[in-house]
Amino acid sequence: MSRYAAMFDRLGAKREAAFGAFLMLGDPGIETCARLLDTVVEGGADMIEVGFPFSDPVADGPVIQAAGQRALAAGVKVGDCFELIAGFRRRHPNVPVGILTYANLVMARGGFARDAAEAGADSLLIADVPTLEIEPFAKQMEQAGIEPVLIAAANTPNAALARVAALSKAYTYCVSRAGITGTHSGGTFDATLPAKLRELGAPPPVFGFGISRPEHVRQAIEAGAAGVISGSAIVDCAARGGDVAALVRSLKDATRNDSSPQ
Repeated sequence: MSRYAAMFDRLGAKREAAFGAFLMLGDPGIETCARLLDTVVEGGADMIEVGFPFSDPVADGPVIQAAGQRALAAGVKVGDCFELIAGFRRRHPNVPVGILTYANLVMARGGFARDAAEAGADSLLIADVPTLEIEPFAKQMEQAGIEPVLIAAANTPNAALARVAALSKAYTYCVSRAGITGTHSGGTFDATLPAKLRELGAPPPVFGFGISRPEHVRQAIEAGAAGVISGSAIVDCAARGGDVAALVRSLKDATRNDSSPQ
């Protein structure tokens, strides 16, 4: 059983949804980032999503873009990111780790999926590859022993949703709104999207984009999500020197209610 499957089973038995915390690897430096990865787990994160610093992150809003720029300015390379994942895996053997990155980084480094799996990552989401073009990447991931994650939205056509359901393995990343990541507005958690995905046999739906407050978490769960991922709120809190563990704890606490899907 994969770490994701074990996590969803464990949480489902408690009628609890998963909380995922996103951090940009290497922001603002390697040692600080390693401590932040531990901090979000201490705060209660069930799974981790990590970004690799990239010069043109088209899906990311200003907070995460700035985090990537800080990491690049610190000289962080792809190899450093894999080392951060490997270190995290040694310290936290059971916490699922997903990578969210872009096609240029994957294609520029031969064996990206293999290196990710060897470092201890569990899933890989390539944000700028459309569903019509993702199948070769997904096959490479599965051959390397890493689970592909695809994106679904309320306006995704049914044929594309079917491809998402067939190819996504760890979970299905459901975007709560059009546009980029960020905390500037809450998302719209359309209950029809998780329902459609479940009908198609997709892996558990997890909402992201705009998850920054406990009420967003509860709304997503009420719409049928098996979990949520928060990124910009956590990255911004860390950049301001705030209490990251307390923020994560407040968001994780909101997953513990009777509306969580089993």
